[in-house]
Amino acid sequence: MSLLDTLTSSFGNSPQGGAQSGLIAAAMKFVNNRSGGLNGLIQRFHENGAGDIISSWVGNGENKPISSDTVTNVLGSDALSQIAQKAGLSGDQVSGMLATVLPHLVNHATPDGQVPANGQLDVGSLLGSLGGLGGLAGLFARVKNRRPKRSRPGLLY
Repeated sequence: MSLLDTLTSSFGNSPQGGAQSGLIAAAMKFVNNRSGGLNGLIQRFHENGAGDIISSWVGNGENKPISSDTVTNVLGSDALSQIAQKAGLSGDQVSGMLATVLPHLVNHATPDGQVPANGQLDVGSLLGSLGGLGGLAGLFARVKNRRPKRSRPGLLY
C-alpha cells in the first residue's frame, strides 16, 4: 500500500478537511528542524521509553502502533502546540492524528530499514508519494464528500 493510500484510509472520513495536509507538512518540518533530524526524533523516543515503537517504524517489519498519550509524552505538549498551531488544529486533535501519521512518515523515510545519511525526511520523495500536499487535500475533500450513485431508487451500482 502506498503512503497516499495509507493516509487516505486513515483520514478519509475525518471531519478536519484539508487540515491533514497541514499536519503532514508541520510534522515533517518539526522532524527536520529538530537537532539531529530523524535521528534526534529516534533518540527522543528511546529516552522516553518508546524506542521499541520507533524502531519498528524504521525496521522492515510491521509498524507498532502508538497512542496519542505516548505521542504527547515523547514530543511534549509545547511541541504539539506548535505543530497544532501550524496545522490549524487543536492540541488534542494533533496528538491523535500524529499517532496515525508519524509511523507512516518514518516508515516511508526509511524504506531499507536505515535512517537517511543526512538524518532528514526527504520532503520531495514524500510529497511525490502523496502526489503533492495540494493533491492530498483535494483527495480528502473528494472522499469526504463522496456519495454513492443510484441507478434506481434503492439500488446501488
